[in-house]
Amino acid sequence: MTPHTPAHQAPPPNTPPPMPRSKARTRGRGPVRRRLLPRPRIMLGSLLVLVFVGVLVVQAYINAEFKSDHLDSEVGDQAGVPTEILNGGPVINTTGGQASTSRMPPKTIALTFDDGPDPTWTPKILDVLEENDAHGTFFVVGSEVSRHPQLTKRITDEGNELGLHTFTHPNLQRLAPWRRTLELSQTQVAIARATGVHTNLARFPYSSKNAAIDEINWKIIKDAGKQGYLVVVNDLDSEDWQRPGVPQIIKNATPTGDDSAIILFHDAGGDRQQSVDALRQFIPAMKARGFQFTTVTEGLNGTIAQSNQAAAAKVPLLPENPSAAHSDVWRGSAVIWTVRLADGLVWFIAILFLIVGALTIGRTALLLLLATRHARQRRKKSWSWGPPVVEPVSIIVPAYNEKEGIEAAVRSLAGGDYPAIEVVVVDDGSTDGTAALVEQMKLPNVRVVRVPNGGKSNALNTGIALARHDLIVTVDGDTIFEPDSIRTLVQPFADPTVGAIAGNVKVGNRERMVAAWQHIEYVIGFNLDRRLYEVLGIMPTVPGAIGAFRREALRQVGGISDETLAEDTDVTMAMLRQGWRVVYAEDAKAWTEAPATLEQLYRQRYRWSYGTMQAMWKHRRALFDKGPSGRFGRLGLPFLALFGVALPMLAPVVDIMLVYGLVFWELEETVVAWVGMLALQLFTAAVAFRFDSESLKPLWRLPLQQFAYRQLMYLVLMQSATTALTGGRLRWHKLHRAGLVARTEVPPPPAAEVAPVVDTWPSTLGQGRAESHPAAGRAVARPAVPSQTVRHQQTAELGPEDLPSAGSPPGGGSGPVYTG
Repeated sequence: MTPHTPAHQAPPPNTPPPMPRSKARTRGRGPVRRRLLPRPRIMLGSLLVLVFVGVLVVQAYINAEFKSDHLDSEVGDQAGVPTEILNGGPVINTTGGQASTSRMPPKTIALTFDDGPDPTWTPKILDVLEENDAHGTFFVVGSEVSRHPQLTKRITDEGNELGLHTFTHPNLQRLAPWRRTLELSQTQVAIARATGVHTNLARFPYSSKNAAIDEINWKIIKDAGKQGYLVVVNDLDSEDWQRPGVPQIIKNATPTGDDSAIILFHDAGGDRQQSVDALRQFIPAMKARGFQFTTVTEGLNGTIAQSNQAAAAKVPLLPENPSAAHSDVWRGSAVIWTVRLADGLVWFIAILFLIVGALTIGRTALLLLLATRHARQRRKKSWSWGPPVVEPVSIIVPAYNEKEGIEAAVRSLAGGDYPAIEVVVVDDGSTDGTAALVEQMKLPNVRVVRVPNGGKSNALNTGIALARHDLIVTVDGDTIFEPDSIRTLVQPFADPTVGAIAGNVKVGNRERMVAAWQHIEYVIGFNLDRRLYEVLGIMPTVPGAIGAFRREALRQVGGISDETLAEDTDVTMAMLRQGWRVVYAEDAKAWTEAPATLEQLYRQRYRWSYGTMQAMWKHRRALFDKGPSGRFGRLGLPFLALFGVALPMLAPVVDIMLVYGLVFWELEETVVAWVGMLALQLFTAAVAFRFDSESLKPLWRLPLQQFAYRQLMYLVLMQSATTALTGGRLRWHKLHRAGLVARTEVPPPPAAEVAPVVDTWPSTLGQGRAESHPAAGRAVARPAVPSQTVRHQQTAELGPEDLPSAGSPPGGGSGPVYTG
């Protein structure tokens, strides 16, 4: 609260500081915005997405819902169907504009098998046919031919015949004419590629006998005739799809007397063991009665040979398994490889989905278990870090063009309840008057250091070197502390093994949706993940917004390095490798301004994500170290790689399966699965919010987070991984800030004769400083690294070049505060 705010009107806990109104946007054309992603990457990414979506659509098409023939057969109006067709034979010829039907010769049976080839049942049926020296006609589904081309070729190699049963087994009555043509042509070319032959026979899914042909089916039959196909129905249906038992199947398939018959069996679509057993008895029994078994074309040619010349003109002799055209073979190759690619992709995605599900559930269980254990331990009345810490603290505030929020941030730091602090604001070459604003505040415990622009790591190292005290708190220039934040933050230093402390960062500007999503993410990350990391001893990051360090720990790791974009992660990992504990102080809260637009968020997270990957790579040798470094390397790095990189990169498969399921799969089952996943997220978030004493109201935005925020994080991680593989560097980005308003009381302005200490670095490289300089005696040279060339001889008087460097390997380097 401000000095003019009564205590009884103080804002409640976890209430974000008020936001100032944004200035009206100036008219006129402003500077051209830089593209979020380089155009070539957008084009390449878009192309890959289009290919990916296209393959999924193909896979969905070839795996259209399959139903047994009896489940979707309806007979409509038959007024337009010729009587000779309704009462005729099962082979219907409408080629040449004429309509006729044919039957098999007397005492001739044509066994036909629908819905295959099936890798389980088709080989068994082929074995039975070969054992009994019989042949049959297999009406195959094109998508299955594409999956099992060798099995399809075995069918023809053993003297059997192929016919078309469409590519995806749809109800042709419900398809447009072009789609019906496509169903037949795709199956034809798939057969051509698999076997080198083509067929003139077709049987439509859900067809039955002549008497069931209605006007719609009659039109489809005539259209097939125009394409040169003979349409085959059946005389007898074994009804093996019902699995009524072997005796009943045999009874259904047995013709009356010496009548010929085209008999329908199935070699796919379910358990066909009864069909196999029935055929093993049926064929020998019918042969014993004098019947012969043939293919449809062979039997049809026999009928033609026994008929007169007029009939032969209507139905000329047909070749059995004629050779396919080379063009069909090539087209069939494309179809088969497309099906294989689509099947392989969906199979791969399904495996990834299971992996993601298992990892997510496992991580969530571990997260809730260890975070709950940590929270319960901290809430015990007997819990204490040790004696109260009251040592003086130096607060380092690196600032680059922070005029919107620097005053509020500094007031919140200077007005805290900790008894002994100094605030060192390091102005990193700001061009907006940041340093002047702080100087004008004239706060006695605040001083300003101006340095040429050298990056955040450089600014931090400068402030650390100039700090008077051994407990160091680092703060971002847009962050507001609560009155007790410093006090609660440094208490873990009562434990001498603690080298660094991570505070609890809160999002202050929660009004807009993008920032509200980040609020949810921050609460979960700081109140579950960081508790987990502390319990496991692998805390990867002390946040730049609120973190505390021992000077000795910083000295051992060589200060803040700028070798990565995530300097806070880098230094934290280095401390863990040195054996220092890094812990979490949940009650030490700092309010920060989160990016308010998706573009700003993308840039920020890209930097964070890429920097984290850099830090992991930099510390990869810890995998093979011994002691604390090896422990972090073999536990912390794999944990981060698995759950911080691999799992988020695999997470898009959840969205892919969701969309795929909603469009092409069972809607109800897909929705149930998605709601279950969302419920798990909501439960996890609710636990985190309770740990942080936050209101649960913002969680209504969590479902909306699934449709934009998550996808943006995917893109961030993917680009980060791409950049990590190709190499690259980024500057210290400055996000647009509106500024948070401090709610803390600050000391009254000092008397006129008391001025804040202002440090301004000399502009000449190597210039020393007088003994009266405020930083005299506090600059500590780091030990030299044996592998590094010594550029400057150390002297009794330390110059700026001897300060800890952010631009060199930890342990040594030249000073960061001069540009040369």
